[in-house]
Amino acid sequence: MDTKKVAFLGPEASFTHLASKALFQDELLVPTRTIPECIEAVANGSVDIAVVPLENALEGTVPLTIDYLFHEANLYVIAEIQAPIEQHLMVHPTNKKNWEEITTIYSHPHALAQCHKYLYYRFGKVPLEQSTSTAAAAKYVSENKELCIAAIGNSSAASEYNLAIVEQNIHDFHFNHTRFFVLSKKNLCIQESGHIGQMKTTVMITLPKDDRSGALHQVLSVFAWRQLNLSKIESRPLKTGLGQYFFVIDVLEDEKMPMMIGAIEELKALGCDVKSLGSYNTYETEKEAPSE
Repeated sequence: MDTKKVAFLGPEASFTHLASKALFQDELLVPTRTIPECIEAVANGSVDIAVVPLENALEGTVPLTIDYLFHEANLYVIAEIQAPIEQHLMVHPTNKKNWEEITTIYSHPHALAQCHKYLYYRFGKVPLEQSTSTAAAAKYVSENKELCIAAIGNSSAASEYNLAIVEQNIHDFHFNHTRFFVLSKKNLCIQESGHIGQMKTTVMITLPKDDRSGALHQVLSVFAWRQLNLSKIESRPLKTGLGQYFFVIDVLEDEKMPMMIGAIEELKALGCDVKSLGSYNTYETEKEAPSE
C-alpha cells in the first residue's frame, strides 16, 4: 500500500502533530505553517489528507478552520480526533534560573486564552505575543536563548526544542480537550478500530434568502421530528453583511441513513443551501506524559 502524505499544522511537536501521529502512525507527516496552507495542501492535491484544529473545550471553535471550509475549500471530513490538551510554561535552559523575569510570552492565540487566569495573575504586565502554533512558539524560544522569553505549549515541544518546563498545567480549567478535523478530497470515512461514540455528520446551512420569520425553527424541526440528535449548532458570519449567518450543525447520524437523506432533501425544499462535510468517526488520543 502506498504511503499517504498527511499535512498538519506544524511545526513538529504541535498539538496537531501529536494528534496526526496518533491516527497516522505509518504515513508521511508534512508540517505546514498555517491552517489555510494546511487545507490548501489537500485541496490542491499536494497531500492526501490534512489535519487541522477545529474546536477547543475552553475557547470554542477555531473560526479560521470553519470559515475556510465554508468559503474556500470543497473538502470532506473523514475522521475526527479528540485530544487532551496540557499547557506548560517553558524557557530556554539558560534562562531556567531567572525564568520569573521573562519579558515576553509566546504561543498560539487559543493557548494564551486557555491560560488567561494564570497569565493575568502571574505575569499580568508581561506582553503576550501570538504565534501560528504552540510548537512554533517553542521553536522561536529555542532559537533565541539570549532573550529571556517563554513559550506555552506541550511537553513534546519542550523535548523537541530542548526547552525547560518551569510551570506545568497552567491552563485555567482541568478539562481541556481539542477536536481536530481530518480532511480529504474524497468522501471516504476512515474505519479504524477504537473509534468512540456514534458516527457524526457535519452540515453547513444557509437560511432561505427571503428572511422569513421562524426559518431557523423550521431548520431545527427538520431534525427534531426525525429524532436526529444534534451535538452542536453554531452560527458564523456569511461575510456579506451584518446579521447574515450560516449555521454549522453536527448530527449524530450517518448521512447515508434514510432519515438523514430525508432531512437534507427537506432542508433544500425549504430553500436552504446545504453543504455536507460528510460522515465520520471520532478517535481519542491518550494523555501525554509530562516531560522532565
